[in-house]
Amino acid sequence: MAVGDTLNDVFDLDEHDTNVRTELLAGLTTFLTMSYIVVVNPTILSTAIQPAGIGPDRTFQMIAVVTIIAAAVATMVMAFYANRPFGQAPGLGLNAFFAFTVVGALGVDWQTALAAVVVEGIVFIALTAVGAREYVIRLFPEPVKLAVGAGIGLFLAIIGLEEMRVVAGDPATFLTFSPVFASDPVAVVSVIGLFVTLALYARGVRGSVVLGIVLTSIMGYAASALGFSAFPADEVPGGVILKDNIPLAPDVPIVYDAASYNIAPLAGAFVDGLGNVEAFSFALIVFTFFFVDFFDTAGTLTGVSQIAGFLDEEGNLPDMDKPLMADAVGTTVGGMLGTSTVTTYIESATGVEEGGRTGLTALVVSLLFLASLAVVPLAAAVPTYASHLVLVVIGIVMLQNVVEIAWQDYTYAIPAGLTIIVMPFTFSIAYGIAAGIISYPIVKAAQDDWRDVRPGQWVLAALFVVYFFVRTGGVLG
Repeated sequence: MAVGDTLNDVFDLDEHDTNVRTELLAGLTTFLTMSYIVVVNPTILSTAIQPAGIGPDRTFQMIAVVTIIAAAVATMVMAFYANRPFGQAPGLGLNAFFAFTVVGALGVDWQTALAAVVVEGIVFIALTAVGAREYVIRLFPEPVKLAVGAGIGLFLAIIGLEEMRVVAGDPATFLTFSPVFASDPVAVVSVIGLFVTLALYARGVRGSVVLGIVLTSIMGYAASALGFSAFPADEVPGGVILKDNIPLAPDVPIVYDAASYNIAPLAGAFVDGLGNVEAFSFALIVFTFFFVDFFDTAGTLTGVSQIAGFLDEEGNLPDMDKPLMADAVGTTVGGMLGTSTVTTYIESATGVEEGGRTGLTALVVSLLFLASLAVVPLAAAVPTYASHLVLVVIGIVMLQNVVEIAWQDYTYAIPAGLTIIVMPFTFSIAYGIAAGIISYPIVKAAQDDWRDVRPGQWVLAALFVVYFFVRTGGVLG
């Protein structure tokens, strides 16, 4: 039996009106558009995950390797179990929540944060197995679903612009345009790279995001060679990260090994985290990961499935539990290895637009992720400003869902608007989601539409009121 016939039988290509060539091209396209995560995920998580005695170069590379493995495993499950053309990897927004909110703002140890990811994944597997996860996803208010992507996009864009030195903190306005922009090589190189990347993206060039990162890195190194330091003030070539001109963890001997693929310091670190759990705060973190991942996955699956024509007459994805299970397995494996929550990528839409309709597309994405292990050492050489410009690009793309919001209807406009506004202004994805969910039943009741609010939506609103109280009332210490 020919390979093509075997693939046709395994993935039901004829039934989905596709062929091997189309699926291979679709898989390549999806991989190129989401492969930036191999650089961006370790860039974000390495600000929070800092194993004792391990240098920043090696930490970056370990997270990159774990990112690849988690993406490959999750997408492989998507291919063979769900037979859907969706790529999966540690999610943007979810990794930001892990690094900047859980570890940064709450001060939770990174090992404990990873333990929360693993527990979340196990809970997801159990809920998906009994169909409860699909039910809860359908319970979320539609305006909040449509607004979450835009809110996360703005949140990520601010992080990216700050790292690129386009914006800076200001005591009067909180945020302002960098007053030394024109004389700062980092800012100039970053902005040039950003516009080049946006131009390539707008032109439809495959892999435009990866090309943008590479070109910006080359420009940065060229500027440095010419005597213009295109490295952030707290970063010097070689990977030594300084804070107030003092190496991080100065009492710990730093181990430099950028060529190592040994991920032992990360793999299994969640076990130590489980031994350092304070029950209530840990449950709150798991709870928040749970809901953020719900929104991210539900929105992506629905949006990409709409493009592919997978949705039924009621706008639901048949057998949604299968891609949700791939997401849950990926999250559990990723947390065990040392990365944040895995989710389905909106970039999967690019492969779908190329004609991808089955798990063969996902299989190609998974295999290409595994092949990218060979270039991980090169990823450590990418300056942070070059990888962070991706956050701005993706942030812009994520704003597109706002056109689906019925702004003339206050029961849509208020929850959606609060979700979008609160996220970046509080630097918290969880706060934005909570604001939208709480406001939805309130404005519905104010317009005498309270009968349209399902009991479960009142429960969600009440739970998030508790979340706000706990998070800001000093309960967590």
